[in-house]
Amino acid sequence: MSWIVEHKDGVVLLLHCQPGAKVSRVVGEHGDRLKISLNAPAVDNKANDVLVAFLSERLEQPRKQIELLSGQTSRQKRVLVHGESIAHARQILMPG
Repeated sequence: MSWIVEHKDGVVLLLHCQPGAKVSRVVGEHGDRLKISLNAPAVDNKANDVLVAFLSERLEQPRKQIELLSGQTSRQKRVLVHGESIAHARQILMPG
């Protein structure tokens, strides 16, 4: 799975985010990224805030452990989850 990469501090998630959805959820793989729909508009950083909250809840990690590395104004994002393992993140985030 190319959407999750080991990092010395945890894992990096390569995400394709779709703001403006009715509900935040993992949609599935989208090319080499994991697609996540977000129930927030892409305005005033709201979608990024919802993404961090969503990942925090799903991975059972404090928000401070989730760092947006790139893609603040893009649908293509790189997110570092400090202290997370590939196995756990894959198990929790893969739909189906």
